[in-house]
Amino acid sequence: MNSRVLMIRADASATIGTGHVMRCLALAQRWQAAGGEAVFAMAETTDAMDRRLGNQGARVLRFAALRGSRDDAKTTIKLLGETKARWMVLDGYVFDDDYLAAIEETGVGSMVVDDTGGTGAFNCDLLLNQNLHAREDQYPHRGANTRMLLGPRFALLRDEFVAYRDWSRDIPERAKTILVTMGGSDPENYTPRVITELQKSGIGDVKIQVVLGGSGERRFRELSEAGRLRVSVIRESTNMADLMASADLAISASGSTCWEMCLLGLPAILFPVAKNQEPIASALAVEGAAIDAGRVEENIRALAETVSALVGDADRRHAMSRAARSLVDGWGRERVLEAMGAGDRVCA
Repeated sequence: MNSRVLMIRADASATIGTGHVMRCLALAQRWQAAGGEAVFAMAETTDAMDRRLGNQGARVLRFAALRGSRDDAKTTIKLLGETKARWMVLDGYVFDDDYLAAIEETGVGSMVVDDTGGTGAFNCDLLLNQNLHAREDQYPHRGANTRMLLGPRFALLRDEFVAYRDWSRDIPERAKTILVTMGGSDPENYTPRVITELQKSGIGDVKIQVVLGGSGERRFRELSEAGRLRVSVIRESTNMADLMASADLAISASGSTCWEMCLLGLPAILFPVAKNQEPIASALAVEGAAIDAGRVEENIRALAETVSALVGDADRRHAMSRAARSLVDGWGRERVLEAMGAGDRVCA
């Protein structure tokens, strides 16, 4: 099929977050740069995400169906036919064996982006798990012809991040700026709790930059009136790479943004905000690239002491930065495109 279309089936909402769509956007950008068209098929999305995808030149096809349902699969297959897509990328935890089997029957190349593994059949051409802890034995029943793309060497990073491939971070004696980003939606409203604990840290005149996504409700008053701390709130950021580059330390959820921080060598304190994020934080801590702070509910009170110690410890931040940078080189999506047989020309 001499098609230039890449279809991506992923969703975003206040409940499920934005990570699935944002990492697929990285692949879409590279596909577009190689001369193709990127189409997002979405059963759930947000106005903010629609704007973001539209500004990136991607086409959004919204449809009404329960995510992962038979109606979802039927509609997606119909859209595959209408767009004459060459490849189908599925990123989400609701696409079961029946769903993937239905996609396989279309004959369109398929890739599943996954984080958790499991006993599913994973009938697809490519199976991508970009996490440090990814292993083949997490997928014991994968398709016989499924090719595995495992580890952060395949991390999908957007244009704004790959521009920093050759950038070198300066590590000041004392951290001056802390970036707080608890996910694209933060449905549990962890961000104000982080700021409350930072007020107790005694870190003095350190600038706090808080990034909030476009999904869900926010209690902005707690952030903007944060006592003696200098707090700035950034909504729907489109320059996360610049914010990470200007920060000396991050407090973050341990989702796919971890690989963005690794590329920029940003020392991070990580809070897993979902079960599937726990292995990410743990693996990065083992590598010395981050601090695994544990779940917010049980460990938030330890944050003040952790931050206070790290702000003044340049040697440790330097070691964390070096370890993080060694894990991600920023060429992940090019490797994925090569595996898809696309290379520099998606219509070849």
